[in-house]
Amino acid sequence: MNDKAQILIVENEKKVAGYIQTELEHLGYDCNMEYEGIAALDRIVQNDYNLIILNVILPDIDGVAICKRIREISNVPIMMLSKKDDVDTKVGCLDLGADDYITKPFNSKELFARIRVLLRERDAQPATETVLYLQDITVYLNRHEVVVESTPILLTKKEFELLVYLVRNKDVVMTRERIVAEVWGYDYVGDTNIVDVYIRYIREKIGKERGRRCIRTVRGVGYVAKG
Repeated sequence: MNDKAQILIVENEKKVAGYIQTELEHLGYDCNMEYEGIAALDRIVQNDYNLIILNVILPDIDGVAICKRIREISNVPIMMLSKKDDVDTKVGCLDLGADDYITKPFNSKELFARIRVLLRERDAQPATETVLYLQDITVYLNRHEVVVESTPILLTKKEFELLVYLVRNKDVVMTRERIVAEVWGYDYVGDTNIVDVYIRYIREKIGKERGRRCIRTVRGVGYVAKG
């Protein structure tokens, strides 16, 4: 067991959250708790969690929407927890990227066994390249996180993939056609202007002036990341 694993519990039922936290800390894990979705998203951006236990029903943001947002920025394992036991809700959560779904009231032994499985699967993943740099921008691949100087920047999944592609090909001019093929896929049907749209999104999020310095337009051709 990895006694250093960091777990975030997002659960509005305080007794349930407290019980899970107590048991997990007794097992040797470090836990944080949040009772609302917005606060949980802030924590997820700022911390590198190994597992997120996420209730479907929350007072401010639906847990399904939070799951979708997490998957745009991170591959952290997500266990959904809910009183909803209908198939559509379960399948919807799993399709959005949740790794597991357990209904309330739950069996404690089953819950903690499933948690151990998710953490073992995380530990079993092979080590890969984890960090890329572009001027004062740091890209954390495993966390799907981008930090400008010391400020985390939220990018969607496609924005992140596009930035990673350009940074990995730093100082090489990439045509719009090549970018579309590599980032959107060879079966993408649409205009290559989609690249311009997403470049604009990225530049706005990292700062327009910084964005233009780091990701430069090559007129009539495409773009180049300058490191």
